[in-house]
Order: sequence, then C-alpha cells, then structure tokens
Amino acid sequence: MSTARRSVLPLVLAGIIGLALIIGARILLGGGGSSGDDDPISLGGGSDRSDCLPVNVVASSEKAALLSELADSYNGTGPSVNGQCVDMTVVSKASGGAAQALARGWDEVIDGPRPDVWTPASSSWAVLVNQVSAEQDNPSPIPDDLPSLVQTPLVIAMPKPMAEALGWPKQQIGWSDLVDLAKSTEGWGAAGHPEWGKFKLGKTNPNYSTSGLNATIASYFAATGLSSDLTLKNVANPQTRAFVKDLESSVVHYGDTTLTFLANMANEAAAGKGLTYVSAVTVEEKSVLDYNQGNPTGDPAKAGQTPPPQIPLVAFYPDDGTLVSDNPWIVLDAPWVDAVKAQAGTDFLAWLKQPSQQQAFTDAGFRTYEGQPGPVINASNGMLPTGATNVLTPPSPAVLAAIEGSWAELRKRAHVLLVMDVSGSMAEPVPDAGTDKLSLAKDAAIGALDQFAPDDEVGLWVFSTDLGESGDPFVELVPIGAAKDTVPVMQKDIQRLIADGGTALYATLRKAQSRMLTDLPPDKINAIVLLSDGRNEYPADTDLDGLVRQLNGESVDTTVRVFTIGYGGAADTEALLAIAEASRGKYYEATDPASIEKVMTSVLSNF
Repeated sequence: MSTARRSVLPLVLAGIIGLALIIGARILLGGGGSSGDDDPISLGGGSDRSDCLPVNVVASSEKAALLSELADSYNGTGPSVNGQCVDMTVVSKASGGAAQALARGWDEVIDGPRPDVWTPASSSWAVLVNQVSAEQDNPSPIPDDLPSLVQTPLVIAMPKPMAEALGWPKQQIGWSDLVDLAKSTEGWGAAGHPEWGKFKLGKTNPNYSTSGLNATIASYFAATGLSSDLTLKNVANPQTRAFVKDLESSVVHYGDTTLTFLANMANEAAAGKGLTYVSAVTVEEKSVLDYNQGNPTGDPAKAGQTPPPQIPLVAFYPDDGTLVSDNPWIVLDAPWVDAVKAQAGTDFLAWLKQPSQQQAFTDAGFRTYEGQPGPVINASNGMLPTGATNVLTPPSPAVLAAIEGSWAELRKRAHVLLVMDVSGSMAEPVPDAGTDKLSLAKDAAIGALDQFAPDDEVGLWVFSTDLGESGDPFVELVPIGAAKDTVPVMQKDIQRLIADGGTALYATLRKAQSRMLTDLPPDKINAIVLLSDGRNEYPADTDLDGLVRQLNGESVDTTVRVFTIGYGGAADTEALLAIAEASRGKYYEATDPASIEKVMTSVLSNF
C-alpha cells in the first residue's frame, strides 16, 4: 500500500463507522462537497465530439463546475490517445455518494454514468472504497497512486466583526477558544459584545461530511493538546469528553453540507441580521472566498449574479490543529476503464497541473496540488497565505473508531417534530416504481427515523383538510418524546397512513410552530421537518406572508428551524423555500418521488 493511502486510512475508517451507525450499507449518501447534491449532473464536454471516446470524470461538487469549464477547454485542443479522439466529460457527484456507489460496483441506473476518473474532496473517500471492497471480498477499483489535483485546508470561518473582536488577523484562534466562548454564560459579552448573544457554531455531521469529520477529529486533538499519537485513553478521558461536549453544545444544528450554513448566513446578512444566525462555521478555505464573492456554491456560472455580502467572512486557521483536503485524481482500475480511457485520464491530469490551469484553480480559492496559495488568498479576501501551521497527523483506526462512537454520545441532542402531508395527491402512482408517493414517503420516513439517538426527542403530526375531531386540518399522532419510546410507535403509525383530502400547509405549520414554542429545550436542536407534495388548499388560512413574518420574527436564540421537503413536481417550491429561509432552516427538493429516501436521510442528518 502506498504512503498516500496509509496516511488517510484512519480518516476513512472513521467515515465508515459513522456511515454504518447512521444509515447502514443500503443507503447512498453524499458528503465532502459544498452543495451536498448527491444527484449526478453532467456538466462538461459542451462541444460536439460525438465521434470521440467519452471519458467520464466524477468530481466532488465544490470543484465540478470549474473542472467542467476546464474540460471544455481541454477538449478544444483535440486530445487523442494512440490516434483515438477522446472527450472529457465532468459529472458532479458528492464524494460520499460516489464512494458508496463504487464500493458496491456502481449501478448506472441508480448512480448515474460510471466514472473512468474519480476526484473526491479527500483521499479518505478512496480508502473507504478500498476498505468496503475488502470487507465484501470484491476487487477495489482504487489504484495505489493518488496524486493531488488541488488542496484546501479546513478553517474556522467567522463574520469579520466577530473575528476582529477576537484579534484577527494578528491573532489566530483554535478549537479551545471556541470552547471558552461556548462555555461562557456571557456569550459574546465575554469579548465585549453582549449584543451578539450566545456563541453559535455551524458544523456539518461528521458521518456525512468531510469538513464535519475533520472538525470533530481536530476537537479531540485540541482537547489533549496533541498534534499526533492520540490514544484510546485520550479519547476516553473525562476531560477530553467534557471539552468535546462543550464545543458541540454550541452547534445550532448539524447539516449534510456547509452550503446550508453559508446560504442562511447570506440571507441573514441581506436582511440586516448578519451576526445573529451563527458566530462561526467550519468550512474549507475555498468556501470563504466563494461566500465573500456572493457565490457560496462556487459555481463559476453564478459569479457576479449576487452582490457580495454586507458582512464578509474571514478564516481562522486553528492554532491547535486542522486537516487538509487533498482532492486526489484517481484513474480507476475498473473493468470498464480500458487502456485508452486510463491514459486519457492521466493525460488530462498532466494538463490540469500545468501553470495556467492551476491558476484557474487558485483564482477560485484552491491551493495548488503542492499546497501553494494564489493571489486571491489574502487578508482583503478574508484568508491568509501562510495558512495552516499545525496540520494534524491522523490517529490510528482504533482511536478514530473510538472518536466516532464518543461523538455520537456527546453531540447535541435534537427536539424534532415530523409533519407529513397525507392529502389525496399523495396517493398518485409513481411511474416505474410500482407504487404511490405516500408508500415511498412512508418507507423513507420509517427508515430515516433510525438515525435518531435514543435520547433525542421526536414526534409526529400529519395534515390534510379536516382531519382533527375539532375540524383542525392536522392530527398529532405521536407527541414529542424520547426517541427510544416514540420512534417504534411512529414507525407503526406511519405504516398505517392513508392519503385523502386537501393540503392545509399554512395552518398546520403555524400551529406546529406555536406548539413547539411552548416547550423549547434550550440545550437541544429545535426543529420541524415538513414534507408536502402540493400547494395550500385550506381556505381558512391562506396567509403565507403572515406565516413567513411569524417564522422570521422569532428570536434567533429561540428559533424553531423548519426543514421543508418539496415532494413531487406539484409541490409549492416557492412557499416551502420561503418558509425554510425565514426560519433559518433549509429547503430540500425531491421532485423525483423515487429520491425521497435519499432526501429524507439528508434532512435528518441535521439533527
């Protein structure tokens, strides 16, 4: 095994453990990219080269759009291998989803076009494929050589006024400083700014996201003061556990992607509330530039469409340790990758490593494959060329397994109400699925509920028109309670649901939010997950604007975040998006009903 593969093995094993804990082997998950989009989207190869051999490059979502532009330029040079014309096409797919697909053999019906070249955010995902393949006694498609395409370190991104209050740019902070802020009863008052309220952290779920996993590992190192050689004893130490729990207590909610936090921050800044949603978010360095340019997705096609935020982000490089995403370029050793495709992938990488192409990456906020910054990485843009000075050495697989298990015990707990649409349209059949929308939604919800820890709190409402005995358009099937008690009941009740009536969206959500506010545990993530497949059809409440004002008017410290799912093509996307944005949640789209299992899993990763 190569040095590169050995160096990232511990990270991957942690990812394996986390994925197994959350979803099991049967569910395809995304991770490691900015957008978190697990659906394959063809991006590159715009010119007509129909006579050329197609070569598919599957790229992590944060760099796929830029890579597709470069692929078009490369195709314009007329590349060929042994006289065979080749055409490079870039497909965007989240790193974790691609890893799972490769490990099980890649089903094009489920997973999209098979990759000839794969470039995830981190080599950790490549070793995940190796590990799972070995467990299944299957040959791995991952070769020994994992050259880097570009690099980007994990940073603590903070609104500039908050960062300056902590000494940026002259002074760096780390995970220990965040813990001090989280523990302080004064919150930001301890830094001279009581008007900013409590310290609030945005952090992705380490079982789904590379940035979340790296941040979690770094917090355990910080608790010990070590940069390497972390031990099982260190992880089990009560002081270490207390440190990690204190940090996790400041998390506003977990997400499947950092874009959730960045989009909400941009919305809050546009509304003049730029210092209220989160105080800091753990992201890759590149995301700081994207956000400050008004383009949190990093898609070059969207550059300049939105003005820069009123309050920019700046990056702290944790002085008590961080990790770097190496974005490996992997020419797959798979039956469908012949010698011509393999050589084409190698040739494309050589072209991408040339100075002009590397400059395109550095202009976008990446560092070169050698780790060198471009001119955009400067203090004016919220970053420092010197970057991370304390890069951590990953611990052993056993220690990382302990970290993952310990984090599951120490993470912030959830207080969540699941609200499901059971209107008549949910009985519509799903083409090629052999069933209806409600049946798919029921199966997805039943499976996803297993993600809750026993001491999370969760309940269930359903809504249609005139369901309740008093004429209410909703019914509380299972009151919110400890998941160990409520989840088994919810799974049985969900299985018995039938579809009938109209969609009473606004009245149900208005009442659900009011009910949540009567019992809002301050030490938990308080949220509503709402699934709907249609537009509001309840004449007694048609006031969307009033509902949005109600959700947006909550104190940020007592927010009930609403995570909405637009299910099927007839869902009211605009209303569901407005509701999610007003409540500082997130909108998820499941236009294809067959995708609901994947979407439901992504939604519940926030808790």
